[in-house]
Amino acid sequence: MEYMEKLQNSINFIKERTNIVPTIGIIFGSGLGDLGDKIKNSHIIKYEEIPNFPKSTVEGHKGQLILGQLGNKNVVAMQGRFHYYEGYPLKDVVFPVRVMIGLGIETLIVTNAAGGVDENFTPGDLMIINDHINITGKNPLVGPNLDELGPRFLDMTRAYDNELIKLAKNVGKDIGIDLKEGVYMWFTGPSYETPAEVRLARILGASAVGMSTVPEVIVAVHQGIKVLGISCITNMAAGILDQPLSHEEVIETSLKVKGKFEKLIVGILSNYNKGCNR
Repeated sequence: MEYMEKLQNSINFIKERTNIVPTIGIIFGSGLGDLGDKIKNSHIIKYEEIPNFPKSTVEGHKGQLILGQLGNKNVVAMQGRFHYYEGYPLKDVVFPVRVMIGLGIETLIVTNAAGGVDENFTPGDLMIINDHINITGKNPLVGPNLDELGPRFLDMTRAYDNELIKLAKNVGKDIGIDLKEGVYMWFTGPSYETPAEVRLARILGASAVGMSTVPEVIVAVHQGIKVLGISCITNMAAGILDQPLSHEEVIETSLKVKGKFEKLIVGILSNYNKGCNR
């Protein structure tokens, strides 16, 4: 079955099960998915039920799609994403983003758990992503271009929407969250970065490192979708504090900050379209 046919089959399957037309898509990173449980009038579809969908294998990811209302907006949210390190081709990793766009979203909010490279950060900080570095050499657009979805050669100058960044900052200020801002660097994982790789990341201008997000952002921009990225700094990256890293620490820190994370996301949604230049 061709990629576009698989994509349309998945979109049709979801549309047959809900009359909600989402305008905003949200991807919840590790430990951040509890906000999905607060989506109102929700319709939940397990990934394994959706034709052609991969299956999430990461602890802390519920592996389901939720459609409903959050912050007075129609949303579709992923409780759990897919990663290149799980063994999926990048076209499969980003397939759900293509599906969400097919369902009607015009804006995508991507969140993740990340390691802090900027030594001014503290675990528990929330960082607005203003740019990214793809150090992996991998790109989901490699191969025949899907001309009906986007251009062969993609401009990534404004991958993260300036107006959305401004809105997020204003909301953070209003609710008393000291938001950080910086550049996210994508490593494939699943091994954490070495201290030397973290030093390299800092030299190259990265503020945080992680194992996701960049492929999703590339395909969203490919299809003309506005993107807002938010990293939860769950730990300081390798070599900074001279202590071992663990996925348990990532989840633990994410759970500690979920209250302010939820307030921020709901605040952004509630104020979106009221004018990003508040």
